[in-house]
Amino acid sequence: MATKPPKADPVQDAPQVTAPKHYAAGMPAIKHSLQMAQQQMGVRRTALTLLRVNQKEGFDCPGCAWPEPDHRHAAEFCENGAKAVAEEATLRRVTPAFFAEHPVSDLFGRSGYWLGQQGRLTHPMYLPEGADHYEPVSWERAFDIIGEEVTALASPDEALFYTSGRTSNEAAFLYQLFARELGTNNLPDCSNMCHESSGSALVETIGIGKGSVLLEDLYKADLIVVAGQNPGTNHPRMLSALEKAKSNGAKIISVNPLPEAGLERFKNPQTPKGMTTGAALTDLFLQIRLGGDQALFRLLNKLILQTEGAVDEAFVREHTHGFEEFEKAALAADWDETLAATGLAREEIEQALAMALASERTIVCWAMGLTQHKHSVPTIREVVNFLLLRGNIGRPGAGVCPVRGHSNVQGDRTMGVFERPAQSLLDAIEKEFGFTPPQEHGYDVVRAIEALRDGDAKVFFAMGGNFVAASPDTDVTEAAMRRARLTVHVSTKLNRSHVVTGARALILPTLGRTERDLQASGEQFVTVEDSMGMVHASRGRLEPAGENLLSETAIVCRLARRVLGDASVVPWEDFEKDYSAVRDRIARVIPGFENFNERVADPAGFALPHAPRDERRFPTATGKANFTAAPVEFPHLPEGRLLLQTMRSHDQYNTTIYGLDDRYRGIRNGRRVVLVSKEDADRLGVADGSYVDLVSEWKDGVERRAPRFRVVHYPTARGCAAAYYPETNVLIPLDATADVSNTPASKSVVVRLEQSATD
Repeated sequence: MATKPPKADPVQDAPQVTAPKHYAAGMPAIKHSLQMAQQQMGVRRTALTLLRVNQKEGFDCPGCAWPEPDHRHAAEFCENGAKAVAEEATLRRVTPAFFAEHPVSDLFGRSGYWLGQQGRLTHPMYLPEGADHYEPVSWERAFDIIGEEVTALASPDEALFYTSGRTSNEAAFLYQLFARELGTNNLPDCSNMCHESSGSALVETIGIGKGSVLLEDLYKADLIVVAGQNPGTNHPRMLSALEKAKSNGAKIISVNPLPEAGLERFKNPQTPKGMTTGAALTDLFLQIRLGGDQALFRLLNKLILQTEGAVDEAFVREHTHGFEEFEKAALAADWDETLAATGLAREEIEQALAMALASERTIVCWAMGLTQHKHSVPTIREVVNFLLLRGNIGRPGAGVCPVRGHSNVQGDRTMGVFERPAQSLLDAIEKEFGFTPPQEHGYDVVRAIEALRDGDAKVFFAMGGNFVAASPDTDVTEAAMRRARLTVHVSTKLNRSHVVTGARALILPTLGRTERDLQASGEQFVTVEDSMGMVHASRGRLEPAGENLLSETAIVCRLARRVLGDASVVPWEDFEKDYSAVRDRIARVIPGFENFNERVADPAGFALPHAPRDERRFPTATGKANFTAAPVEFPHLPEGRLLLQTMRSHDQYNTTIYGLDDRYRGIRNGRRVVLVSKEDADRLGVADGSYVDLVSEWKDGVERRAPRFRVVHYPTARGCAAAYYPETNVLIPLDATADVSNTPASKSVVVRLEQSATD
């Protein structure tokens, strides 16, 4: 049966450490999934809910954006998907009585884990200026408060409208429409903190900022390179696709500073073999130093160029631009520099080359390990160079595969949630709705924090997410949020962002993916886009967690009606009543969504067009796929320092903490651990089990400290360390960002270890 939420924060002073695992999933994953689901939902609700996850007539998992196969198992979810669903469909409730009992000053001292475990929000809540308790408020009054603050602004650009990845296509389209009718492009989103580097690099090189493969392409590949990604924890259903690719003859190269259990061996819970021996996945593990990926791919490109017959000359001649400049830069790649940058042995790189040359169809997959460095954009461009050389874009079984980390984060961007919109989008909005959208670019996440800090933004509105915990430079971010006149969060559950507020604050409770959405015209469904550009419907079936919840779409429509009033030319009331009316407008504004309502009626959904994949047509400035030739960069470490990457535990999804264990890495009952190789630890004089403060070093000279982390001797790449976020976000300077994309450089933080004062 379901259990009650914890009354006290669990003590995390002494994490328990055992040897890391060498496989993912299997019986422990089933046991852990069901245990956590039953704690939140009870037995009957667990069975009814989990069997609807990712089904054609069910709801899309609110976790990751990995696509569903055409043939689906009855249990089409992973361990972390089960946790995500359980936390949303929980029977626990956060009512007005909870807020009466707990002042904000008390909640501020609680961990993110404790806050999230309290359950679903049931009522709109308001924190008046100077108060320490949230109090219940009617929806009408809540929208009036927002209207008061927004209309008092000197300019619409003093308002910020943030979006989290779980927002549906319909709600995201209306949200950006509202912001632009109000008069601002201030639409920062979670993509700014993760795959913005991917989009920046891909738009320039192939003309579209999305991956170029479908799920079926993985099954046809000869070689799959998984770089800077841990699918066993972050995208577990990807392991099934890799297993199928292996059974079809594919080879897999893993490029990562940490050995990850899921890429070593996968015990598929859906098969008898998976429950026993499982399948080995990685054929070659390249344990690369943090930030060395550009150097690796640059040298591989040089070696391909020097191999007779290796370059697809017909493809390069017909479909690409800039080859000569790229070739000159690639041939200058240096072995010694590459070995220093990567920490790899010459023999390992030569083995990777041999596998690349033997492959006629190659896919490169990546995630945050490539996107969150200063030089992330040129790194991803170099990956594209690697694929272009052998014609591995625009044919089956080959292409680029940036793996998105949150359900519908890609769809939100497709719907126009972007601070730097294309002129074609603005023109389409004007043609369809009859108002002129603002032309000036808005703020991304980092610039939004700076605007709050500097007093240039005064209202912050978040459609989902946990902005304060997800953002870099925690102390700076929290101080910036407190300077706002009003902070508003549309949420399903309590999180850190609700207790770091502006002068006034609102929490607006919303429906989850699992819940029935009933509007004036009848029951509604929403749509989402997965990581590979497939769009499909999502239908909740559970009764809402409370009678005072509104859907995201309804919240946007009512907000717009209150703030914009009769002057608005958009039929907000009609959109709230019937989401098909929203989809009809999307069909006329967003390319690829023609006949949206008719096409999404197909239970399998539909694929959005992708010119490089579908036609080998590249809509870039040159009209061709672009080779690039940026200088090779990699981090240089001062003596006595380590390069830190932030990462998730296995009991975590983004900033949502499900538990205090990281089963695959052998960590239990605590999150404040730092993984350091024994060789580095011995060199620095830090024993396994000792406690250190992590202190980051940046050019501004500001001391950023994360205190009391237990040292764990772990097989990391030499010179590199790893620790969980959001606890380590305090170490990431706000202006330590990727060139071009402005993504926080969370995977290359220079730190020193200092003995904790309490050790």
